[in-house]
Amino acid sequence: MRLVFSTGDIHGIGPEIILKSVLRLQSENQTYMAVGSLKALEYYRNRLDLPVRLQPIDDTAAIRTLTQQYGVLPVLSVAEPDAIDPGTISKSAGEIAMRSLEAAAALCRDGICDALVTAPINKEAIALAGYRNSGHTDFLATFFGVPSPIMLFVDPVSLLNVALATIHEPLSRVPGLIRTIDLDHFFISLARSMQRDFRLEKPKIAVLGLNPHASDGGVMGDEEASVIRPCVERLASSIRLEGPFPADGFFGAKRYRDYDLIVAMYHDQGLLPFKVLAFDTGINVTLGLPIVRTSPDHGTGFDKAGQGISSERSFYEATMLACTIARNRMTTP
Repeated sequence: MRLVFSTGDIHGIGPEIILKSVLRLQSENQTYMAVGSLKALEYYRNRLDLPVRLQPIDDTAAIRTLTQQYGVLPVLSVAEPDAIDPGTISKSAGEIAMRSLEAAAALCRDGICDALVTAPINKEAIALAGYRNSGHTDFLATFFGVPSPIMLFVDPVSLLNVALATIHEPLSRVPGLIRTIDLDHFFISLARSMQRDFRLEKPKIAVLGLNPHASDGGVMGDEEASVIRPCVERLASSIRLEGPFPADGFFGAKRYRDYDLIVAMYHDQGLLPFKVLAFDTGINVTLGLPIVRTSPDHGTGFDKAGQGISSERSFYEATMLACTIARNRMTTP
């Protein structure tokens, strides 16, 4: 099995956490490589005195013959900077991040690599570089022609798993989207992905309400009564689906421990409790793509870049999960 890392924003902590993860990865059955800037990886390796040997790859044909060696990271360079300035937002870093992502995604699309683990990018930097995507998920959805990917967050420590019904949307748009998106298709696709990728035969899914207190019987909105609850009831015979629950009480009472997965209606409703519980260990998984893609659930960490103090735990866990999902897909009939 071959895994590829996109190097992310080279002015952030991405290169550091990749290099540190390489020192923890030991397996005879997987090989790991990076795509992006060889110069940036060399810069951080030397600056932070990390004992990783970087092995340049000249073309994609060489990838198929890679063998894993401890402490060695093969690197395919697709773009190089004129200078490296940790902790700064720049057009050059944004362009390198996206070229890295595109090349790594293509390796998976073409069957050369089996899974993609992405280091963090900065939305402002990629906008300066002329990209209009809101992030990894949006770019990969466009690249693979997938209209509605699902953003899932997994924590192997607390066992909290959160999926989002809407992704990076302004709060003002969320009620309208909940009324117009195909929630039935969303839940069916989500359950199938959990069965295939996580080997959960019948995942137990909790659905959060949209409004405070899940609208308190219609006092604060009617999306629960008119949209969410009818969907839950329609699918209850085929999917283990329960709700809608008031989000605050649900997390406050730690009811997430009773479910395999929680579905939040919008970004902050699900991500706020998730990051409180799993900031250092959380993993972002994009479901619905024809490839396996995971990433650490944190940003570029410009305030820590180049200092050697960033934890690789989330990136390492994302790599381990990518291996598991890829293996599950390979062995699913």
